[in-house]
Amino acid sequence: MTFTPASAFTTRPTLRGSFGMAASTHWLASQSAMAVLERGGNAFDAAVAAAFVLHVVEPHLNGPGGDLVAIVAPAGREPMVLAGQGPAPRGATIEHYRDLGLELVPGAGLLAATAPGAFDAWMLLLRDHGTWEFAAVIEFAIHYARNGYPVLPTIARTIGTVEALFRDHWTTSAEEWLPGGKVPEVGEMLTRNDWADTLERLAAAGHGTAREDRIDAVRREWATGFVAREIDRFARDAFRDSSGADHAGVLRAEDLADFEASWEEPVRLEFRGSVVVKAGAWSQGPALLQALAILDGYPDDRLDPSTIDGAHLILETLKLALADRDAWYGDGGDVPLDVLLSPEYSAGRMTEITDVASHDLRPGALPGRTARVPEPRNIAGAGSAAGAGEPTIDRSGDTRGDTCHLDIVDRWGNIVSATPSGGWLQSSPHIPALGFCLGSRLQMTWLEPGHPASLTPGRRPRTTLSPTMVLRDDRPVLALGTPGGDQQDQWQLPFLLRYLVGGYELQQAIDAPILHTTSVPESFWPRVRVPGGAIVEDRLGDEVIDGLRERGHVVTVSGPWTLGRLSAVSISDDGTFGAAANPRGAQGYAVGR
Repeated sequence: MTFTPASAFTTRPTLRGSFGMAASTHWLASQSAMAVLERGGNAFDAAVAAAFVLHVVEPHLNGPGGDLVAIVAPAGREPMVLAGQGPAPRGATIEHYRDLGLELVPGAGLLAATAPGAFDAWMLLLRDHGTWEFAAVIEFAIHYARNGYPVLPTIARTIGTVEALFRDHWTTSAEEWLPGGKVPEVGEMLTRNDWADTLERLAAAGHGTAREDRIDAVRREWATGFVAREIDRFARDAFRDSSGADHAGVLRAEDLADFEASWEEPVRLEFRGSVVVKAGAWSQGPALLQALAILDGYPDDRLDPSTIDGAHLILETLKLALADRDAWYGDGGDVPLDVLLSPEYSAGRMTEITDVASHDLRPGALPGRTARVPEPRNIAGAGSAAGAGEPTIDRSGDTRGDTCHLDIVDRWGNIVSATPSGGWLQSSPHIPALGFCLGSRLQMTWLEPGHPASLTPGRRPRTTLSPTMVLRDDRPVLALGTPGGDQQDQWQLPFLLRYLVGGYELQQAIDAPILHTTSVPESFWPRVRVPGGAIVEDRLGDEVIDGLRERGHVVTVSGPWTLGRLSAVSISDDGTFGAAANPRGAQGYAVGR
C-alpha cells in the first residue's frame, strides 16, 4: 500500500466469490438482486429488479417518475451508456418561466418535471440484455409495496421536514405519506398499494409472441397509455413550488410519447494503466475524467487524500474540472471533450493550481469560445453539509437532491453500474391514480439563453447522475458509484485514487474519510456556491484539516461518517468477484458468493 496506512481502516470485509455480487444503497435491493442471480437471472435482470425495489424502499431518494444513468457491459462486449434522462417538455421554454416571474426553475413542484426517463430505461435494459419477463422482475417490488417495508430514519426525517407543505398545499402527498395523519415512525412498516396496482396494470398490458414484444407493449402503455394520460391530467393543476407560488406544470402526454431511452457511446480516459468510463457531457461524468487527467501529471505520493498535500490538490483540481462543467457541459452535442480531456489542456490547468486555495470560478480557455457561467448566489462560510448523503429540504420543498446506486456482476461476467434518481416523494405532489410523483431535474437548467445548460424544449438538463466503470486490458474490472448530487464524482475521485494508486481494497477505499468542495455553483435550486468552501469528514484528522485552513480553504468539518454512499463490485484477473458497500447510515450493503 502506497498511501497512508492509518486511512485503511475497514468496517467490513471486501466480499469475495465466484458466483455473483450485488451492492447497493439499500439492503433489500441488494438482496433482491442476489435472489434474481440465484434463480438464474443475469446481472441485468437483477439490476431491474433491484431498481424497482429501490423505488419502493427509498422513496425519498428516487421514484418511477425520475431518471437514471447506467453503464452496462455485457460479457465480452464493449461498455455502453444507458441514457434514461428525460428531456424538457415541449412547453418548457425560457419565455414561459420568465413570464411567470421566475429567475430560476423551482427546485420542487410541477414546473421542474421532465419527461420521466427511468422506467423506459429499465425496460430497454431488460429487453435488450435481460432474460426475464417484466412481471417476474417486479415481483420483489410488489411484495414490499403490498406487504410493507421499514421506514428509515432518513425517510421519517424527510417527511417531517415537508409535513407542513404536504398538509397545507400538497394534500395528495399528505394522504400518502402521513398515514393516520402523522409522520411515520422509524421502523414502521409502510405500504405503496397504489404503485403496486400500477405495476400490475402495466404487466397486464405486456402482450406479444416474443419476450421483447411483451416488454415493448409495457413501454407503450407507460408512454401512451394510462400512465401518460394520468400525468397529463394531474400536471394541469396548480400546486405550490419552491418559488412560494402556485404553478401548473407544462408536462403533457405527448412529452411522454416523445421520449425513448437510448444507448450511447461512453467517454473514456486512460489513467495509471486503467481506462475510466463515463457518460457524456449531458451528465457531469466527464468532470471526473478531467480531474483524473490533471492529477495524472502528479507523482503517486502527491495523490493521497489523507495528506494535506493530497487533500488540497484534490480540492483545487475539482474546482477546475467542475468550473469547466458549469461553463461548457450540456446536451447541445458540441461539448469539445477532445480538448478538455487532452494532455495539453490538462497540463495547462495544472499550472493554475498553487499552494493557496482558490475562491474563484475558473473555467479554462477554449479556442474560439468564451466561457460563461451564469451568476450563482454566493453565501458566506463553508455552508452546511448539504448533499452529505440525503436530500436537503426545507418547508417550501427546496431539494438539493440525492439518489440511489447499484452495482451488479454475475457469473457470466455481465456487469452494470446504475444511478437512479429523481421522483423523490418531496419532488412534487403525489399522483394518487399512479402511486408516484414526478421528478424535478429541470432545476438544473438556466433561464438564460445561449448557455449549454439553458432550458430548451426537447433537450436534456445536464444531470449530476454519474456511475463509473473501469477497464483494464479492454475488460471491465470495476463498477462503482454513489448518490450525492454535485458530490457524486467528487466522492468517487478519492475512492479511485486510493484503489487505483494507493493499493486499497474496495471496502477500505469506501470506508476511508473523504471531502468535497462547495466552491462551485450547486446544480440544484437555489444554485448557491461558497467561495473556497470545503466540507471534510473529521476522520481526516486535525493536522490535515488545520493544514487546509492554513492554505485558505473555508472548511466545514462534518461528522466522522457522513460523506458519500459509495458501492462497488469488481472482477479480478482470476475471474472471481468482489463487492463492497458504504457503512455510512447503516443502510447500504453488498451481498454475494
